[in-house]
Amino acid sequence: MGEICWGETIFQKLLRELSLSTRASEQNCRDVAERITEEATRICTESKRIQDSGDVETWAMTLAQHRLQQCIQYYQLGSKQGSLELHSTLSAIVYRYITPPQVQSSYQARLELIRDFLQAFYLETLNAFRKEAQLPATYRPRTLLELAEYLAFTERYGKRRIPLARGRSQQLIILRAQTFSQQQPKESFVDLELAAQGGGSESDTSNHDSSLGQVRAAMVIESNESESDSLRETVVGELIAYLEEHKQKDCADYFVLRLQDLPTREIEEILGLTPRQRDYLQQRFKYHLLRFALSHRWELVHQWLEADLERDLGLLPHQWQEFLNQIGANQQRLLSLKQQGLPEVEIAKILNCKTAQIQKRWFKLLELAWEIRNHSVSGAGASSDE
Repeated sequence: MGEICWGETIFQKLLRELSLSTRASEQNCRDVAERITEEATRICTESKRIQDSGDVETWAMTLAQHRLQQCIQYYQLGSKQGSLELHSTLSAIVYRYITPPQVQSSYQARLELIRDFLQAFYLETLNAFRKEAQLPATYRPRTLLELAEYLAFTERYGKRRIPLARGRSQQLIILRAQTFSQQQPKESFVDLELAAQGGGSESDTSNHDSSLGQVRAAMVIESNESESDSLRETVVGELIAYLEEHKQKDCADYFVLRLQDLPTREIEEILGLTPRQRDYLQQRFKYHLLRFALSHRWELVHQWLEADLERDLGLLPHQWQEFLNQIGANQQRLLSLKQQGLPEVEIAKILNCKTAQIQKRWFKLLELAWEIRNHSVSGAGASSDE
């Protein structure tokens, strides 16, 4: 009887705080408050240590308040920043554990492996959330408050300590990452098109789209270096601003959901799209991502991916030579002027052409470099005279 009494007290307190701290509907607040109360009550009931403490109500209130504050923090961040924050937090935890055994994994390859790992982990946490909250198998977050609740649960779920032999313990997400790495082949090839699409083999890979996946794959990862972290945040923010500036808010929404590594089917349901409409939106997003990465902010993106001009566009020596062999005299002159750091207006005067033509020619040069680096192709889609 006492448990029912303090359970109701906790519920009412949570409900008041959610109503004051969010703009969610009353029913939405009640549902979330009830789930948090039930979780705290269950933990305190099942824990022998808490039961033996003689102060179960205080423990339950503390646990419930902690979960509430996590939920509110993610709510205040919003769906975009909140999802990025969670992904960055979990990526930083598993970063050192993702390399396959006996493999010297490159930074970019490790980013791709982390993306694949977290995509599966998010599905696991959604299923775990449904089970622990006794929700139907079809449940998925549909409001900002529900998304915040799920993000907070995912962070706690990943950080759970799992008992091991000899009194040791380890975080659940690290154990999952270690198992994932052990299952990888000794040589892992990065499917950049799959990364751009966010999972699933719904269409054939295209060399023309090779750059898209690398940009998207890196966007969801937080590196251990502060400079890389700052660049990542800048690129993500500028891409979203670029999409909104070009009246592509639906593409921005699609991008944010892809950063959460949600399955295609769930994204269609959240955005209210048919598979055909989602496919059209995906192609439009890829088009704008390509323009952003190779034209609008190519210097920022290439610096972030460690593929700028100072690093020969990220090409290995033999790839750089292959790149030079495939471009004509006019393009080599353009490349040389770019390496000197001259602005486009000045380059246009030297080459006696319009700035738009310089941009178009440079776009094709960058596209060729990306194709050679990622697929070792021989000038697919590039021309030597334009």
